[in-house]
Order: sequence, then C-alpha cells, then structure tokens
Amino acid sequence: MTAEETAIQDWLHLIKAEYLEMPGLHLTKRQIQRLWNLEPRTCEVLLDALVTDHFLKPSGREAYVLAEGAHL
Repeated sequence: MTAEETAIQDWLHLIKAEYLEMPGLHLTKRQIQRLWNLEPRTCEVLLDALVTDHFLKPSGREAYVLAEGAHL
C-alpha cells in the first residue's frame, strides 16, 4: 500500500468514526473540506468512497449524512 493509499484509509476511518459518534451529523462538501482541512480532490475521493461503500448518502440539501446500517 502506498503512502497516499494509507492516508486515504486513515481519513476514511476518521470520518466514519466522527459520523458514527454523531449520527445526526450532516455536512456539505465545503464543510467537510474545512473541518478536516482537506484539499478539494482528496475530499472528492473520500466522499466518493464513502458513498460507494454505502456509509454516507447525499441529502437533499447538498449535505452528506450517515446511511442506514452504516458501520466501521
């Protein structure tokens, strides 16, 4: 695993832990970028992975929320 892949996995774990700790959390892409100080491209990769894994789902207000049945 490359250093970049390891960093992405670390970010995924951190974001999942935060959403599981606060199940009502709903953040826009911009808020996610600011909260975790992410570059726009890194944020896109992370959100794509989290949505593909059915951990997060986009809400109607351009935010991302915890998907039903999501777990680490």
